[in-house]
Amino acid sequence: MKIYQKEIQLKSYSRGYHLITEIVENQMPEIREIQMGMIKVFIKHTSAGLTINENADPTVRKDFETFINELVPESYPRFIHTYEGSDDMPAHLKSSILGNSIEIPITGGKLNLGIWQGIYLCEFRDHGGPRKLVLTAFGV
Repeated sequence: MKIYQKEIQLKSYSRGYHLITEIVENQMPEIREIQMGMIKVFIKHTSAGLTINENADPTVRKDFETFINELVPESYPRFIHTYEGSDDMPAHLKSSILGNSIEIPITGGKLNLGIWQGIYLCEFRDHGGPRKLVLTAFGV
């Protein structure tokens, strides 16, 4: 079994949903050495998340943002964790709802995603800053 792990840092992204599939593939070229296995992508932050969804039409990412912002509004009057800004507590909740890690099969040295699937960085803060990911690929 082969096991590879590395931590990478993404640039700062604006609030929204950003495709990072190509970044993950480029930063973990060892994927090509695995014929059958998995990659786990973990984000080391509590105010951003990861998910897999539509990679072609950018309106899907905009609709994601619209829906999650309505689901967890910044104007919710009962939040008490507000000293880091009005977007902080909602970002924590959104991160927990969408999650902080994803797993993708590796087949024949490539991510085995569906034709219209991509990895999203879900940035929930106005100024989240650079984000760190831990990439762990393993298999035979």
